[in-house]
Formats: sequence, structure tokens, C-alpha cells
Amino acid sequence: MAHVPQIKIPATYIRGGTSKGVFFRLQDLPEVAQVPGEARDKILMRVIGSPDPYGQQIDGMGGATSSTSKTVILDKSTQPDHDVDYLFGQVAINKAFVDWSGNCGNLTAAVGAFAIAGGLVDPARIPENGICTVRIWQKNIQKTIIAHVPITNGEVQETGDFELDGVTFPAAEVVIEFMDPADGEGSMFPTGNLVDDLEVPGIGTFKATMINSGIPTIFVNAADIGYTGTELQKDLNSDVEALARFETMRAYGAVKMGLISDISEAAARQHTPKIAFVAPATDYVSSSGKQISASEIDVCVRALSMGKLHHAMMGTASVAIATAAAVPGTLVNLAAGGVERDAVVFGHPSGTLRVGAAAAEVDGEWTATKAVMSRSARVLMEGFVRIPGDAF
Repeated sequence: MAHVPQIKIPATYIRGGTSKGVFFRLQDLPEVAQVPGEARDKILMRVIGSPDPYGQQIDGMGGATSSTSKTVILDKSTQPDHDVDYLFGQVAINKAFVDWSGNCGNLTAAVGAFAIAGGLVDPARIPENGICTVRIWQKNIQKTIIAHVPITNGEVQETGDFELDGVTFPAAEVVIEFMDPADGEGSMFPTGNLVDDLEVPGIGTFKATMINSGIPTIFVNAADIGYTGTELQKDLNSDVEALARFETMRAYGAVKMGLISDISEAAARQHTPKIAFVAPATDYVSSSGKQISASEIDVCVRALSMGKLHHAMMGTASVAIATAAAVPGTLVNLAAGGVERDAVVFGHPSGTLRVGAAAAEVDGEWTATKAVMSRSARVLMEGFVRIPGDAF
């Protein structure tokens, strides 16, 4: 029996924040994959190694976690006053689908650098030394993001002394500004309330703050669901029943937020919304063994991504945390002490993170104008990825 040979596609494997992903220029993809559709999804799944019933993605570039099962497609922007269009695809690990419903905040840190190196930014905008301001159009959520990328001798500087909990080695700092971060259309609080009663049949009714900022996120109190807010991955990710409860809660929250019309649709929308739980600042030991003191943080937050407790914190969920903390009366704000603030330092499984946000109430509606955080990024490998020619 004859078999078709493999094809190779130009690609770059990059760490951005606490995530890793395979980056492509749109023009480098096979022509059939330069438009949305089944062929594109099949190519990206084969690159990552999904679907994999073993859950390991051994036959692909994925790392068997939500943080490492990611793809990015960039192109010169079609939007006025923007440099690059950024499209993010979250590849499911053991199911055959790519979720295009939201952004990846961590990989955003790598978008500017890849765009500069890939010739997608006008050379006139790149200084010989200093900071290059890359104007990013995030196509998944139709929002503007500004990345401030350090440049040395005309090239992106990746090395530095900026340390990010959840990443072992230091690197250059990339400051990211999420402009008007409320996700999608309509209210930042889609139910019209800062706190709702989320009724989950068979499980219970819980106080919940549901917010569209950075990424749609459902926040509940850790104590209400039997947790402390200091849990690590090992404490939760082997508990199949607990993970199933979180997924059910997430599904009912998605319906209440208007993101889906029936809970059955949640299985095909695993990337959004996120579900997270919060608790007042508490001493704990991070996954690396680092002692985190309650005096260092304002609040403890744990979040799930693609059905598992995240090892650190998703960048987009960090925006949601900061925005919710800035609005008096939300569960995040109350857990953080109930005071007005324009920045929050939260504890996550790998350590701490500071995120700034500006929120204001206008005509009875809360809105966020900007959220700011620092991340880092580093190219791990560049060249070509190969997939069987009949994979799509």
C-alpha cells in the first residue's frame, strides 16, 4: 500500500508567559489552511498531536496540558493603526476539535516578538535600541492589545533578569496592555449583577461573579465549594469527581452568561468560560517549594483550564482577576479585602503575579479601560514542523 510523504510547514515553537505554542505566519500555511475551516483544524491538531486517547500528545508538539496544547496564526493586520492580526487556537488533547472562542494572554507575550522577527511589523517602527510598540489585533475577541517588546541592535531581546513565577529561568520583560478588555459584546457583567446565585442541579447553589474581561470567567468562593484557595495541581487534578463537578458548574455558568444556550454545548467550548475560586490571602507553599506569605498578596486564586487546575494562571484570567478586583462588591474584590484598588497581587499555584486594571462605572454599567501585566517570551525552536500529507 502506498503512503503519502510528510509535508513540512514553517513554524516556530515559543514559550510565552507560562504557556508554550506553535506559531505560524498565515502565508506559510498550506493554501487550504489559510482560511478557517476543517482543513486548518486538522492540520493544527496533527501538529500538536491530537486527538490522543492516551492524553500524552507523544506524536506531536503538544505537551499534554492546556498550557502546551496551543497554536497561533499571525498575519499583517487588516485593521487601521494595527501591526499584526493574532488568531489563537486552543487544541483539545483527547478530542478532535480546536477551540477558537477566546484569547491566550500568556502567548500574547510572544506575539510581538514573532511578528517583528517574521517581517510582519513595518521596519520603520522598530528602533535600533529601545522598545518596539507592537499594536496587536486579537481576532478571536476583536480587541486591541499593545505589546512593548525590548529591542537590542535591531533585534528582539529575549534574555534578561525578569522573573515570572511558573517559569524556571529569567528573561526579558514584555509589558502587555489589554485595551478595553471586556470580552465580546454587551456588558462586562453579562447577567447585570456583580454577584449571582449560580444554581447547579445535583451539586448546589453558589455565589458567583461572572465577568467578561480578558476572557469570560466564573469566580466562586473557595470556602463555598470545600477548598482553601491554596490548592496545587496535585491536590485536585487526580480527583475525577471534583473535576467533573467543576465542569458541570462551568457549563451552567456558561448558560447563565449567555455564552451557550444549553449545557450540552459546553463540551465543544472548553476554552471559555474559565472557572476559578478565590479566598482571602493565606500563607502557602507554591509548587516549586517557595513559601508565599499572606502579607505578599491580596488574594488567593486558583483557576481551571480545559478541565484541569492550571499550574500557574492564564494571562487572560489574570485580566479578569484584576478587573473584578477593581470593582467593589465582586467576590474577587471582597476576598481581596473589599477596598478600591487599581492593581492586585494574587497568589496562584506557582507563586504570585501583579496585574493592574482600571475600571469605572458609567451610566450604571461597569467598564474596564485597560489591564496591564508583565510577561516574558523566548523562542525555543524554529524551522519546520512535519505532518503526514494526508492529515487534512
